[in-house]
This record gives sequence, C-alpha cells and structure tokens, in this order.
Amino acid sequence: MAHAHAHSHSHGLDARRAGNRSRMAIALAINAVLLLMTVAGGILTDSLALLADAGHLLSDVGAIAIGLLAARLAGAAPTPARTYGLQRSEVLGALANGVLLVVIAVLIVVEALSRFGSAPEVSGGGMFAVGLAGLAGNVAATWVLASGDREDLNLEGVLRHSAADALSSIGVVVAAILVITIGWDEADAVASLVIAALILLGSWRLLKDPVDVLMEAAPGDTDVEAIGAAMAAEPEVIEVHDLHVWTLTAGFPALSAHVVVREGCDRDRALRRVEQMLHDRYGIQHTTLQMIEAAPAGGLIQVERRGGVSPGDAR
Repeated sequence: MAHAHAHSHSHGLDARRAGNRSRMAIALAINAVLLLMTVAGGILTDSLALLADAGHLLSDVGAIAIGLLAARLAGAAPTPARTYGLQRSEVLGALANGVLLVVIAVLIVVEALSRFGSAPEVSGGGMFAVGLAGLAGNVAATWVLASGDREDLNLEGVLRHSAADALSSIGVVVAAILVITIGWDEADAVASLVIAALILLGSWRLLKDPVDVLMEAAPGDTDVEAIGAAMAAEPEVIEVHDLHVWTLTAGFPALSAHVVVREGCDRDRALRRVEQMLHDRYGIQHTTLQMIEAAPAGGLIQVERRGGVSPGDAR
C-alpha cells in the first residue's frame, strides 16, 4: 500500500510540473516581447522607470529560463551517485532568481538617487504608452502563471517576478501621468525607487524558502511535535524518537524516525498503520521508519522498515 501511494505521488508531481513548464514557456514569450519594447521605450523617452522595468523584465526572462532548465534537470532519472536525481535543481534555480532580484534592485536604487536634482527631461507621452502596454502584458503573464501548481518554488518565483512587474508597470503609468500633467520629471526617479522596493519584497521568499529546503528545515506549515505525538498515539507504539521532517524538493516532504513498539506485536502492521496516518493526516508519503521492539529485559530489538518511495524510485 505504501508503495502504491508513493508512486501516485511521484507521477502526480511530474504531471503538475509538466503543466507548470508549459505556463512558464508562455510567460517567457510574453516577457521577451515586453523586454524589447520596454528597453526601446526607455531609451527613446529617457525614462529610468522604464529602464528599471526593463531590468526587472530581464530578470524575469532569466528567471523563467533558469526555472525551465531547473525543471528539466529535476525530471532526470536517479542514478547510483544521485539517488534522488537532480530534484533540488529547482530549489537552486529559485535561489538564483532571488539573488538576481536583489542585485537588480540595488542597481536601480543607485541610478535613481543620482537623478534627483538633475533629472533629464522625460517624454511623458511615450512613457505612458509603453507603461500601459507593459501592464497589459504583465497581467496576461501573471494570469497564466497563477493557474499553475503554486507549491513549485520555480513557478512561484517566476510568478512573483511577473506580479511585481505588473505593479511596477502601474508605477510607470502613474509617473508618466505626473510628468505629463505637472511636468514633474523627478516622478520618473521616484517610480524607479518604488519598483526597486517591490523587487526587494518579492525576493524575500525566493531567498528564504530555498535556503530552508537546503538546510533541511521542516516545512513551514508542519508541526513536528504534533506529528511525533500522533505517531506515538498509534496502537502498539510506545515511543517515537530521532524524528526528522524535511523537504526533498518543493511539494515532496520526507520523514524518518525510530519507533519503539510493544514486545511481540506485529511490527509490519504497526508500520503500515503509522505510514497510513502520516499519509492521511499530514500528506507525508516518503518515510524511513526504524521499528524497535521493546524486549522483556528492557532492551530493544531493532528492525528497520522503509516506507514510501525508495531513493531509486524518487521522481
């Protein structure tokens, strides 16, 4: 039973990832067109806000390209040297995206501050037209991505890029209106700083979540103490210790523990009950449980049982 659940989980994860790759490819095409349009518009109108938006779009294109590559690598079959394949390449891709966002935000801030007091004359009309077109494209890309599997850190990373781009396009449009109506050219630099702030906010989860996965922290919504108590409450279980819960890759939690059971009990049945509870209540399907039988003299008889996907079966 445990193996049947595990393979279903693996195949379902593969199907969701395939759908995410298709959405990311569509978003890549939209962002590539927007990038060319925004760079040209920024140069022609002398708008830093448009060039900042183009910088964000460039990070989007890079983010999606990294994400697609990472997703392809994550689908590679396991090998004796890499028993989980290359699944964590998705996590590394998300981390690279977060670092890229921070670098771009810093560059925008430096350039924006240099423009205060000596802002060049900005073409508000052209800035408004390009900003409006960019907003439409960003909304379309965000809508495509938002319908995917949000547990995928790569898709979530690209989605946050795209959503921040939509907000930055709104900033460009508002700044253009101020330039047109009251002639305030510094509005372009102010909009650039707002865009940089949005980029930094979007980078936080992209930095935190991959680091948590790489450090093998428990998933953020997981109460490890509650899981241990639930395991210990199962029939025939006396005690649970050396409990570890971590994430192999986005959407793929794993658990290992030593489980002390009563003397003479059916260890296989106790194993199945614990595995089924972990699956039904907590969605954990990859487990490594060492079943330890309490001996009459107070010693322990150790028997290891593995549940869920074996390393060679992981996808």
